[in-house]
Amino acid sequence: MNGGRHNERHHARNRESFMTLHDIPLRTLTGEPTTLGAYSGRTVLVVNVASKCGLTPQYEGLERLQQNYGDRGLTVLGVPCNQFAGQEPGSAEEIQTFCSTTYGVSFPLLEKTDVNGDGRHPLYAELTRLADADGEAGDVQWNFEKFVISPAGEPVARIRPRSEPESTEVVAAIEAHLPG
Repeated sequence: MNGGRHNERHHARNRESFMTLHDIPLRTLTGEPTTLGAYSGRTVLVVNVASKCGLTPQYEGLERLQQNYGDRGLTVLGVPCNQFAGQEPGSAEEIQTFCSTTYGVSFPLLEKTDVNGDGRHPLYAELTRLADADGEAGDVQWNFEKFVISPAGEPVARIRPRSEPESTEVVAAIEAHLPG
């Protein structure tokens, strides 16, 4: 099959057609078109999420960040991904129900997305260029890897999956880039 090659060419074409992260086409969990531009002027914490992972309880901390910093200009953006041991097998409806009933998630979720490999979404093609605190860029390591995007649409921090959402590292990166 040639599906991977088609996706790679498709994403390469998309990459050439946008100017900033704000311009990259995205889809909400319900399939509606959007972009990060919808959050222009806000700090965005982009996190690849999964419902059946040992790190899934991080949803609680992500929701607390949204509640505590939302009024100050933060939007947490969850990106379901099934690339790590098949830990996000659900449909969009199942994911939404799980997140809202189990963890009270109120922050926006995107459609299920590939974050690594030939079919990597253009957003993650850009985000994975950013190095973490140890100077390592490249593939997302696991579910719940976190990227902070400035209000201007620039990736400014990358935090690996084992760092809890309310850890000093994550909170400091968010607070350093809140608008105003």
